[in-house]
Amino acid sequence: MVVRHGRVSLLRAIRIPHASPDCFIKSISVPRSCSVSLQSTIVSSIKLSFGGWLSILMCSNPSTEGPKLQVRRLEISDKSSFIELLQQLTVCDSVSDKEFEDRFQELSILGDDHVICVIEDDRSGKIIATGSVFIEKKFIRNCGKVGHIEDVVVDSNARGMQLGKKIIGFLTDHARSMGCYKVILDCSTDNKTFYEKCGFKQKEIQMVMYFT
Repeated sequence: MVVRHGRVSLLRAIRIPHASPDCFIKSISVPRSCSVSLQSTIVSSIKLSFGGWLSILMCSNPSTEGPKLQVRRLEISDKSSFIELLQQLTVCDSVSDKEFEDRFQELSILGDDHVICVIEDDRSGKIIATGSVFIEKKFIRNCGKVGHIEDVVVDSNARGMQLGKKIIGFLTDHARSMGCYKVILDCSTDNKTFYEKCGFKQKEIQMVMYFT
């Protein structure tokens, strides 16, 4: 199996006894998402219809290819669906365009010390996953740095696609690249197993004091 630029190619040759050696099919294209059982069915059907060598090329079909789900940094044009997504996480009242732009510019000044990443569904243009990390600079640990991961959420209609792991991987990689000696986060008991699968472990307990 060969993977090139997101495409999967599987070349399989099948010899049918007593058939003319010059009777063959060059290639057949099917969606990459086809199950193994469906692929086998396709092969069996061809074997019944043709003789000789069958070269079956399994590759992605552009018309059926899924969305490109790449992690990138938040852009100011993401405002609408980004705020809608945050509302699935916690209290997030409506934010005006002016308020969003002001906060976006404020965070942009911090550069790599505060990063918000997103995953966009390129078909719908919606933001379907997000998370953030900010870098705390300390005096302890030889003036070390700690990464704090916050506000991780995946759209309820896009769960089960490993998007949460992509977001966490991006944020932890960023913290590591910034020289942090650790990265920490708070999560609910329900999400404990997920973060353990991402490489985190439980340590101590969380305390909080709300002012509003």
